[in-house]
Amino acid sequence: MKRTMTVLAAILTAVAAMVSQPIAAQAAPSSSGNFGAYPYENSYPTVAGCSGTFFLPWDVPGGAVQYANWEGRQVKLEFYYSNACGAYARISNAPQSCVAMIHRDSNGDRRADGSMSESVDPGINYAYTRIANNLNGRLAQAALVCRNVHGSWALASTGWY
Repeated sequence: MKRTMTVLAAILTAVAAMVSQPIAAQAAPSSSGNFGAYPYENSYPTVAGCSGTFFLPWDVPGGAVQYANWEGRQVKLEFYYSNACGAYARISNAPQSCVAMIHRDSNGDRRADGSMSESVDPGINYAYTRIANNLNGRLAQAALVCRNVHGSWALASTGWY
């Protein structure tokens, strides 16, 4: 019993030390709703069969490229599309407090039923999402969301495409 208590105390001390140490923030993807329900979703645009097929479509409502100012930067949001794989969002010139988001609507009512976001990794100023399958009547929309001590702000978005 004494040995178990000693081991438990050592583990708790190690955990407390790890929690108290500053940890560099690492970017990570996050998804919600039924994202991943369709082919190519949860794959990055570099996946075999999709790489090299994406382009900025000219007919995205409001434009496939949007800009917003955040923390003294002009952040660029881009919506890329492939008629073979779907769509993804990319942001550039962005601080770590921003994420690229792609929303997917599976029934054409322009309400997201699946979304995914990707934050900016330390040391770089861009991020891009995994693919949202907006083929066969489904739609997608790109968004730029940034956060500060006052909350999260949707700063730019494209129309549904």
